[in-house]
Amino acid sequence: MTLVQLRHLMSLAETGSFSRSAESLFLTQPALSRSIRALEDEMGQALFDRIGRRSELTPFGREVLQRARQIVSEADELAAS
Repeated sequence: MTLVQLRHLMSLAETGSFSRSAESLFLTQPALSRSIRALEDEMGQALFDRIGRRSELTPFGREVLQRARQIVSEADELAAS
């Protein structure tokens, strides 16, 4: 798991769309999909339910998102200090 993957998770959770999230992150949609899939594989569970064109966090995904926000925030603070 990397900070980049956690940032991808946060972006996708915010937009609910792989295409919009990829665009905002300056990535291709397949690259973002691979990043999220790798994170899900490492976690051993799905983080998102893919419902048509919309992606919604699973209950486990909501827990991971909460921790990801803390980790990314602390990493940003550390980098700024």
